[in-house]
Amino acid sequence: MLLPKFDFHEPTTIEEACQIMAELGQKAKLIAGGTDLIVNMKRKVLSPEHLVSLSRIDALKNVDLSDGPLRIGACVTAAALAESEGIKRTFSAFSKGASVLGTPLIRNLATIAGNLVSARPAADLPPSLMAYGAKVVLKKSAGERSVALEDFFRGPGQTVVGKDEILTEILIDKPLGYTGAGYIKLGVRKTLEISLVNVAAFISLDSQDGSIQRARIVLGAVAPIPIRVPSAEQILVGEKPTETLFVRAGETAAQDSRPIDDFRGSAEYRRDMIEVLTRRALEMAFNEARSHE
Repeated sequence: MLLPKFDFHEPTTIEEACQIMAELGQKAKLIAGGTDLIVNMKRKVLSPEHLVSLSRIDALKNVDLSDGPLRIGACVTAAALAESEGIKRTFSAFSKGASVLGTPLIRNLATIAGNLVSARPAADLPPSLMAYGAKVVLKKSAGERSVALEDFFRGPGQTVVGKDEILTEILIDKPLGYTGAGYIKLGVRKTLEISLVNVAAFISLDSQDGSIQRARIVLGAVAPIPIRVPSAEQILVGEKPTETLFVRAGETAAQDSRPIDDFRGSAEYRRDMIEVLTRRALEMAFNEARSHE
């Protein structure tokens, strides 16, 4: 399938890219890895008059693990995220999500920002990022704003990004004390798979063998957008971690999900798997939390 005709722009700075988007507005689409956009253009789902490439903007390719929050540039690839030893040590669940995204070829091309702005309900990176409380930075010529990732998605393929805005950076506060997280993806196959269900969990303990201070549970592929389940999180807070407690949280998470039937699996099966995967993700988070300080 041939691509539709378009004009191609290659800015070398964020400011230049913002200016181009301000001038072109809805006539333009941003492209980084292009793993989703090019496919949709070949299928004639999208036919932008202009493509604005971010690939020559070096400022969008950095990962900063120094002082303050982890800062990830929009054009950092899934492969780079999965291979980063610093991210593996501090954000293990996020590293896991990056490592199971598509194939090695896709991971070498797909960028973190692309995975977010495509807003696919089954995407691999949003659940773990939301579990860690990530924020995104949106820039335009008139300024910038920061948005919590859990407020970023509006529906399948829809986000809060304005027509003249560019997602430039992802920020994640480094977890302190006895904290841990887990991520699990379930698919029909072990590779090249779109999630039937994916679950991320984060917990913080008040001491190595203490009670749960904070908890986040995020479900993907079971609603139009990745969702947190506050009712399940509330069950955990203030309680000592036990298998029974995690089972209760999984049951509650399943009740609050909104899966659909499709050719890959039934809503009932997905709901059953939410119970199991939530419990397992919480166990992973707990085991990591009590081994860290």
